[in-house]
Amino acid sequence: MPRKGSVLREFPILVLVALLVSLLIKTFFVQFFFIPSGSMETTLQIQDRVAVNKVPFISKSIKRGDVIVFHDPSNWLGEAPQSVEPFLIAKAREGLIAVGILPNPAKQHLVKRVIGIAGDHIVCCDKTKHLIINGVSVTEPYIIKGDDPSDTEFDVTVPAGKVWVMGDHRSASADSRYHSDDINRGFVPVKTIVGRVVAVIWPAKNATIIHRIDVVKNH
Repeated sequence: MPRKGSVLREFPILVLVALLVSLLIKTFFVQFFFIPSGSMETTLQIQDRVAVNKVPFISKSIKRGDVIVFHDPSNWLGEAPQSVEPFLIAKAREGLIAVGILPNPAKQHLVKRVIGIAGDHIVCCDKTKHLIINGVSVTEPYIIKGDDPSDTEFDVTVPAGKVWVMGDHRSASADSRYHSDDINRGFVPVKTIVGRVVAVIWPAKNATIIHRIDVVKNH
């Protein structure tokens, strides 16, 4: 049986190792995010915690139909909100941010679904109120019940190095459609993508795997 003194000496080392492992996971593999709005309902609910896959060979090859987290590409969210918290809570939050349990509020993030990748031609909408992607009229099963695919018309071709994103709750999502006048013309640079949402992990009642749904290939 190890002596009490040796256990106490080893404890800081164990904590340090755990922190290093957590930082490694955050940097290269998985990061966790909180869903603050209803723009992705019903796929993602307000206050869901999601796991985002950051493995390079996956996150760098985002496909049509993926749900992604990305850095705000051109001030879509405005200035980051400032919060005043008690000192101990603020320090605890900083620690959770450092190990990847919480995202960094200074680096604002959004979550949307990839509707078009480089080269895709997307038009809204046909006579049946469906998006047309590369000439195919598509049915999108993930759109929240009661919403149309879009309440604004658009006709775009996705340039190289960019994706076109939209929320599943179309009437509550200020996505690519509403930022056509920014520097990226509403497209999201692939380099700003953090990774692909692979699961809802909390609350337990919402826990589920998030699959890619490519409505063009599935047509």
